Amino acid sequence: MDSSGSPRRLELLLDVPLGISVELGRTQLTVQQLLGLSPGSVLELDKHGGEPLDILVNDRLIARGEAVVVNDKFGFRIADIVSRSERIARIR
Repeated sequence: MDSSGSPRRLELLLDVPLGISVELGRTQLTVQQLLGLSPGSVLELDKHGGEPLDILVNDRLIARGEAVVVNDKFGFRIADIVSRSERIARIR
């Protein structure tokens, strides 16, 4: 630990839980459309097949990548980390 105590302060944050989600795409529905959904309904998303998926931490975009299957489970391969300037621009 240096004289400023930085490593110890960072250590305090290492156990803070973060919500991580992978977003395939988004869509908007009216309440009437939502109530009309049933098993087998198909929703059109705003992304096309092959486009990178978004990975969000606490609802903030931090990376993009692709879905993978490993041992019959879905996973996510990170292809690109969002730049600091892009993250800041999204906050505004």
